[in-house]
Amino acid sequence: MLPRARHEYLLRWLELHESIRASDVAEELGVSQVTIRRDIAKLDADGLLAQVHGGALAVRSAARKPAAARTLVGVVVPSATVYYPEIVRGMETVAAALRTRLALGISNYRPELERTRVERLLTLGVKGLVLTPTTNRGQPDDVAAWLESIPVPVVVMERHVDETPLVRELDSARTDHVHGALLAVDHLRRLGHARVALGIFDRTPTSRWIRAGYTDAVDRLGLDLAPVRTLPKGEDDPSALARALGDLLDECRASDTRAVVAHTDYHAARLVELAHVRGLRVPEDLAIVAYDDELAELADVPLTAVTPPRRELGREALRLLVSRTGGTDEEPGPPRHVQLLPRLTVRESCGHP
Repeated sequence: MLPRARHEYLLRWLELHESIRASDVAEELGVSQVTIRRDIAKLDADGLLAQVHGGALAVRSAARKPAAARTLVGVVVPSATVYYPEIVRGMETVAAALRTRLALGISNYRPELERTRVERLLTLGVKGLVLTPTTNRGQPDDVAAWLESIPVPVVVMERHVDETPLVRELDSARTDHVHGALLAVDHLRRLGHARVALGIFDRTPTSRWIRAGYTDAVDRLGLDLAPVRTLPKGEDDPSALARALGDLLDECRASDTRAVVAHTDYHAARLVELAHVRGLRVPEDLAIVAYDDELAELADVPLTAVTPPRRELGREALRLLVSRTGGTDEEPGPPRHVQLLPRLTVRESCGHP
């Protein structure tokens, strides 16, 4: 995490809780206590907080009271239960520092509901929108035309929409899923696997980038061809997913493939269960890396997983939007397409020492 993001997090925490312990923040952000103490010292020197032993206190002088929000912005995401809550929490950590208030809408992956949510937010007077449009169930040209018609600045988040020049000029922030697939395949190659299979849930907007990254990685790293199988959702028809995963295991056995990248982590967890039913040990007989990290740690064998930078993505998307709405003193500058790199979280399922 960049220093600016840590500083915003510290100030937001103090606004809500009035005091902070360096050890707690270090654990939350995954950095050292030394780093957090340096951040606190810098903010203390700037007069934004009061450094005390082990942490900091909020400055209570009238001149240092948090400024009132001056910009209302809308956020429309597809889900309130999977993937996106962490992104929204990332936005919340910087909203106060940006003097911004968020209004949230959920589309449930339904284009008609998505547009209704946007219209409601426009009626509320939002000055801009962070929007994750539903692009996998409709005509891309229709989505582009709709985005062009929105009368306030828009930041497209976690989607790639480039059907028209005007849409390409919208700011965007998304995870580099091509790189994420490369991380997974390269990790398994470094563990000695000459073949790496792919099981992919194709009914997601990100699946084409994961598939592209996997294909590029296999070619770039000189790996032997391995099974690639499309997986159903599974929650609607568990037996269909069991059959698809069984076919994947059969193909892996026939081709002597002992490593799999499975998208999503739900599918990867089911793959672990089925492998055990068939007498296969994970990771001794089959190494598995999950793509996505919602449930990966809770699988029968904790899953090594590609972990998207969800909180960081939310922060970056909101900063892009606020720069367009005049919420900062800086000039907006040219349109920006920001891609954040995911990381690999290594657990037990891949056989890493």
